[in-house]
Amino acid sequence: MSKLTGWWKNRSSAGKVELYTRGSFHFFVAIEILSFGLLPLVAAKGQFSSLVPLSLFLVVCLHAVLCGVLTSRALHWVVGRRERPVRLAVVTTAVTAVTALGILVLQTTGRLPDPSVAPTLVAGIIWFTSGSVVLCLRSLRKMRYVSPSTAAATALAVLALGMPAGEAAGYGVGVLIGGLFFSFTWGFSGWLLNTVYELDRSREVQARLAVAEERLRFGRDLHDVMGRNLAVIALKSELAVQLARRERPEAVEQMIEVQRIAQESQREVRDVVRGYREADLAVELEGARGVLRAAGMDCRVEFEAGRELASDVQSALGWVVREATTNVLRHGDAHRCLIRLTVPQTGPVTLVVENDGAPDTPAGPPGSGLAGLRERLAALDGTLQAGLVGGGRFRLLAEIPDRELERLEVRA
Repeated sequence: MSKLTGWWKNRSSAGKVELYTRGSFHFFVAIEILSFGLLPLVAAKGQFSSLVPLSLFLVVCLHAVLCGVLTSRALHWVVGRRERPVRLAVVTTAVTAVTALGILVLQTTGRLPDPSVAPTLVAGIIWFTSGSVVLCLRSLRKMRYVSPSTAAATALAVLALGMPAGEAAGYGVGVLIGGLFFSFTWGFSGWLLNTVYELDRSREVQARLAVAEERLRFGRDLHDVMGRNLAVIALKSELAVQLARRERPEAVEQMIEVQRIAQESQREVRDVVRGYREADLAVELEGARGVLRAAGMDCRVEFEAGRELASDVQSALGWVVREATTNVLRHGDAHRCLIRLTVPQTGPVTLVVENDGAPDTPAGPPGSGLAGLRERLAALDGTLQAGLVGGGRFRLLAEIPDRELERLEVRA
């Protein structure tokens, strides 16, 4: 069963919306054939002495497939995978115009098995063409002109063939009403698909910006620490050189000062790097809640604190929360996430991060994030377990034993 449903579960939210949209439009190809293509055959009542009913059926089938191909190519253009299918849209419009004109000619010459079939056939093929053409347009201003222009062209063609003005008006109104509905349906589907992909890309860009902002912060802190000290070291070194050339004893004092400043700079750099590497557990928990809720997930954080944790333990568990949150955002299609931190008075500290919507198989090769977490926890005699637990749920369990906590608390 997992293999049968994996093709759906392993897709992103945008991929699922695209698959549903494409499936719906492919179904419309069958709808056009069954709803309009069979009309000439039904009207002929099985009498195929004339090839007109069968020819019309084949023409409608060809038109339906052509509209389906145009719609598929237009969806690729909407999501940015290929260029706009301008030539195919022109060909589809030309085929529709020739087909509609041919049906009208057959109606005026009385070669149709039933004259009432003509309005339905003409309107049907124009409706589906209008929807496909609208999907190739980006501007709403251009989209709204498709249905009125096709309705006016149809009415003028009917008048040009010598039909009454009332019948021409009926053709125009029918094409206009149905065309507006089809244009709205196709246009809205394209807008929705484009919006979903834009949101997906925005989430990825937001994650990259967060990483870039953290790098800028680290670079700014490092510059603030090292900039002044390096400038002082350069000045004092130059002064020591000048004093040494003059054989002044003060050169030694200046070099001793340079050595002191260099050692102080080294200590300050270690402090900056240590602060960058250490993660505050409370901040990470609150940040995970905010990020996951902003991504549209129902995130619940449960914190049971029975004692205060040492800084090394908080840092390690904070990194676990950070990495787990990143995995929830990047992999699967989670709707709910639970983060539970249990700190009893005695016994091991446990951190559980569990989410739904996990794919049955990984989307790519395993990364180094979990391996890095295991190394951090191993330094505290801790363990990390991660994997599927059934029902499309993924669980990450980090545990640090009590004996290591006591040793750290005594050392602190």
